[in-house]
Amino acid sequence: MSVGAERIRDLVVSLRNFSRVDESEIKPLDIHQSIDSTLILLQPQFKEKLGSAKNLIVKNYSDLPLITCYASQLNQVFMNIIGNAIDAVYEHRLTLSAAAKEIFTGKIIISTSVISRDWVRICVKDNGKGMTTEMKNRIFEPFFTTKPVGEGTGLGLSISYQIIVNQHRGKIDCLSQPGMGTEFVIQIPTDCSQYD
Repeated sequence: MSVGAERIRDLVVSLRNFSRVDESEIKPLDIHQSIDSTLILLQPQFKEKLGSAKNLIVKNYSDLPLITCYASQLNQVFMNIIGNAIDAVYEHRLTLSAAAKEIFTGKIIISTSVISRDWVRICVKDNGKGMTTEMKNRIFEPFFTTKPVGEGTGLGLSISYQIIVNQHRGKIDCLSQPGMGTEFVIQIPTDCSQYD
């Protein structure tokens, strides 16, 4: 009961942090707390597709300042990108032979760093199936999806692009090759309120 109560508490705290319903639209955000809350909320997806997230997630967190941003929107970006990374690793594993599945270890590496006094970088890299150049060039288009029919809306990355580039005046890039995984690199200013 104690473990179950602790899990419920963590989930409630994560949901509160993720939704930010009781906070102003622009406010200081601890990026690491936001990513950690997203990972807790994605636990069911991890378990369903990849087993435990314990050995799957690698966090390379740097010492970041608080970011003044649209917190709930940035949380949505993390949810979309990490959720896609889970799917990419899962789909890649499905294509492997039985012998290759035995030795394959899925990984999602989340790294943060300070670029300058006014900018930070967040990277989410997976060792999933990767994408062709054609797919990569279209990844932020509305309704474009790499997922099987009926599994993706094709809106997650398009919305993420709008949030990062238009709302936060940041940058988001995708680096990928077939069979080599995918990395999303997000760069945002430490204070997006200066652009309002």
